[in-house]
Amino acid sequence: MHSRRTFPFSAIVGQGELKLALCVNAVDPLVGGALIRGERGSGKTTVVRALGGILPMQRVVVGCPYRCDPGDRATMCVTCKVLDPDVIPVATERMRIVELPVSASLERVVGGIDVEAALRHGVTRFSPGILASANRNVLYLDEVNLISDSVVDALLDVAASGINTVEREGISFTHPARFVLVGTMNPQEGELRPQLLDRFGVCVDVRGSADVEQRAEVADREAAFRRRDPCFAAKYEQADRGLGASIEAARAGLGGVSIAPALARKICQTCVDAGVAGHRADVVMYHTAMALAALRSRRRATPADAASVRDLTRAKRFYDAALQPLGYDCLSADATFVTRPDFRPPTRFERRGARLGHGVWDLAYAKVGAAAASAAARSGKAAANAVDDELHGEGRENHSG
Repeated sequence: MHSRRTFPFSAIVGQGELKLALCVNAVDPLVGGALIRGERGSGKTTVVRALGGILPMQRVVVGCPYRCDPGDRATMCVTCKVLDPDVIPVATERMRIVELPVSASLERVVGGIDVEAALRHGVTRFSPGILASANRNVLYLDEVNLISDSVVDALLDVAASGINTVEREGISFTHPARFVLVGTMNPQEGELRPQLLDRFGVCVDVRGSADVEQRAEVADREAAFRRRDPCFAAKYEQADRGLGASIEAARAGLGGVSIAPALARKICQTCVDAGVAGHRADVVMYHTAMALAALRSRRRATPADAASVRDLTRAKRFYDAALQPLGYDCLSADATFVTRPDFRPPTRFERRGARLGHGVWDLAYAKVGAAAASAAARSGKAAANAVDDELHGEGRENHSG
């Protein structure tokens, strides 16, 4: 099922949240992809590449460079649309991981002129790029925060529309480009552009394990994989087959999974309480909960499914990123605030700043840093009022000045 050069997915030690995020995306691409953030050597790339061994099978049009779905004419390329539906050659192949190198040029990504055809035959012909190979597959962006702006701009357009449009010297061409977007990054090497960050449905923070036994197990399995131990391969080959079969079954049964109206409203209330702008977080949690229910062989999403995926979605991630510098634990299971004993509730100013996003929050946090620090030693309502008073006082002084 997987190449000997690819570490088995089932052999990954720990990283349950990361594996869950990738599996629900394999079940339902409408989840929107996954962003994986973590320090160097934490296994981000290893897990993503291992996903290729358990991805589901899919029907494709034989010979089509975009692997069009023979059962969905609306998303076919222009060549496949003119074929007779009764005689379209069909094959079955596994979804795969298509990697976009951080140094890839814009033409290599979106496609361009076939230079060989132009030189040999004097014909202007389109040469498909990486996005063509990524259609109906997983597009993996390693070091996504280091990709050039021109490539990021192209990815944003394609990810939003599902269609790659290329306008080059003498050619104008469009083709389908719908893919599961997976990116990995080390935050210490630079932040991700907000526009691209918004294209990822779920987000996972990865850290190395502090458990000695787990670390020893990681080293043992890596050594067995490097020396091509046949027992190691046989042990996890069967486990990967079982997991792959579960994903295929979940994908086939996803259309029959429903979600109770009360749970859907609870998901939306969670996002409202988190102060998330827009509706994307609600949609992501909705699709992720149903994909997880399908993966667990259930016909209806439950509150447990929604709770399991809450930590993966931006409804919690974005809000926590803003408030954790002040020491808050934000959404609990019942979507209420849980504050640690040594910290105060967030003020109105901080709630408003958290809703504005990372960049504005950094500015807001710098502005109220002295007020928050002095109030942190206090507790309860008095502390919150003290911070508000200091902020209002600062505003009055600036206004009077």
